[in-house]
Amino acid sequence: MKPVFAAVLAVACYVSPTWAGDPAVGKSLSAQCSACHGKDGLSRDPEAPNLAGLSALYLEKALMDYKKGMRQDRRMSLIAQGLSKENIEHLAAWYSAFEVSVKAPDI
Repeated sequence: MKPVFAAVLAVACYVSPTWAGDPAVGKSLSAQCSACHGKDGLSRDPEAPNLAGLSALYLEKALMDYKKGMRQDRRMSLIAQGLSKENIEHLAAWYSAFEVSVKAPDI
């Protein structure tokens, strides 16, 4: 039974999901987000997190939690109300597509 489960899991991970958002659509939707989170997903607002390079699953969950009221923020709670599930997926696909690199401090 375990080899069959492993094979199914491997195929599921390999095949791109049909429910994944479209980064191109997410890019066009991100204009509203850029005021706080920056055009490239790197925020200059100390109250807004960077979104570039975050996991699509994390971004989708966070936005759905704002939409459902399970997570609260004075701005995001209002903004998320106007987003459809599909638009949330598109935005998550856009921000997760960024490749972010870091440089360790010289200590």
